[in-house]
Amino acid sequence: MTPVELILLGRALLKIGEQALPEPAGGRTGGERAVVVVMSDIYAHDGTTVTEVARRTGLPQSAVSGAVARLRTAGSVLASPDPADRRRQLLHRNPELTARRREVAAADIAPALTAALAEPTPAALTETLAALETLNRHLTPAPF
Repeated sequence: MTPVELILLGRALLKIGEQALPEPAGGRTGGERAVVVVMSDIYAHDGTTVTEVARRTGLPQSAVSGAVARLRTAGSVLASPDPADRRRQLLHRNPELTARRREVAAADIAPALTAALAEPTPAALTETLAALETLNRHLTPAPF
């Protein structure tokens, strides 16, 4: 596999993931990728700030602020005043498993994956799901 093929595969997987996400209350608003990236960064860096998330992720601060607002509304992220600078908010993972996090964690990717397969057979789906589980085990941290 070449670097270009890997990048293209990553893009295809992102699209499948977005299609598999259950629609949030109020419908899709776009920016799901940014929300997932921001949430995972906050979960990995408890007590972080919007500025720090933007620096680490490379996302524009406005995109991070929008994602944080959505995550706070959904209850997935909590904020508290920064004792060193009361104007800033420190962001934290909500230790409670919210309804939205439960919904996303329980979502079935099989329909979106089947739609993306060149040959959407049960055998191809099983093989692809197994390959994705292997990649997930070796390459990604737990998001929830």
